[in-house]
Amino acid sequence: MNIEFLNIIPVLPSANITRDIVWYKEKAGFEEYFSDNMYGALFRDNLTIHLQWHADTKNDPLLGGSVIRINVKNIKPLFDEFLKRGTITKDSFKSNTPWKTNEFGFFDLNKMRFLLWRTFEEIH
Repeated sequence: MNIEFLNIIPVLPSANITRDIVWYKEKAGFEEYFSDNMYGALFRDNLTIHLQWHADTKNDPLLGGSVIRINVKNIKPLFDEFLKRGTITKDSFKSNTPWKTNEFGFFDLNKMRFLLWRTFEEIH
């Protein structure tokens, strides 16, 4: 089975989730999918943007970077490829997470986090 990249979702840093959702709705035509004080998701047509709280402090969940979520069909061969490249370790793969995904991730040299995932129900 071949690897298939399905979509990419940027997870953008936000100092104020509520404020930024209002801006994306008013200024860019997005609709809110869900949100709380720490995380939010918006959509418009086939586009999705996630927002994650970011305060640029040592307690900050991102420590200065952003996240790119990449939805992948047939994720296991891609995990094996990144393992072979030395980008990740065997314990990087998380199976059947509480948010119902199989996923693994890594950071680039600029502290950008890449999270490759597949919905658990779609795998089994």
